[in-house]
Amino acid sequence: DLMARRRQIVEMIGAERQRERRVTVPRLRKSIVRLLKALEKELASLDADIDDAVRGSPVWRAKENLLASVPGVGPIIARTLLAELPELGQLGRREVAALAGLAPFTRQSGQWRGRSFIGGGRTVVRSVLFVGAMVAVRHNPVLKLFFTRLVSAGKPKMVALIAVARKLLTILNAMLRDNRPWQNA
Repeated sequence: DLMARRRQIVEMIGAERQRERRVTVPRLRKSIVRLLKALEKELASLDADIDDAVRGSPVWRAKENLLASVPGVGPIIARTLLAELPELGQLGRREVAALAGLAPFTRQSGQWRGRSFIGGGRTVVRSVLFVGAMVAVRHNPVLKLFFTRLVSAGKPKMVALIAVARKLLTILNAMLRDNRPWQNA
C-alpha cells in the first residue's frame, strides 16, 4: 500500500510539473509551486515510512539487500518488486516472467507467423523492470554484454531492452530463490 501511494504521488508530481511548464498566469504558477512543495514533502514522509517498514522487518531488509546488490537495481526498484511481486523467488523463470508481463507472445495462424509482443501481467512491475534494464545496460557489465550481443545480432534496441528486463527479472528471481547476492559471472 505504501509503495502504491508513493507511485501515485510521484505521478501527481510529474503532472504538476507539466502544468507548471505550460501555465502563463503568475497566480496559477504560485499555486502549482505550493502544491508541488506539499507533494514533495508528502513523498519524503512516505519514503521515511517505507524505510521504517523495511528496516522493521528482517526478512524484507534481507530481500531488499539481495535485490539491491545487482548493479542497476536501486532501493525503489527493489521495494517495488517486493511489494508488487511477492511471488519473486518462489516461481520458475517462465512463470515469473508471465506474471510481470515480460513473456513474449507470438501471433500466428497456420502458415502465417506474426510478430512477438509482450503484454498482460503486472504493469507496475514491468515498467519498473524496464527502467532497471535501462540503468543495468549502462552499469551492469553482464547485462550490458547481453544487450550489445542482441543489438549486434540485429535485434531492435527496444526488443533487446525488453529481453534485458526479462533477464534481470530471472536473475533477481534466482537470487531470492537461492538467497545469494549478485556475482559478476
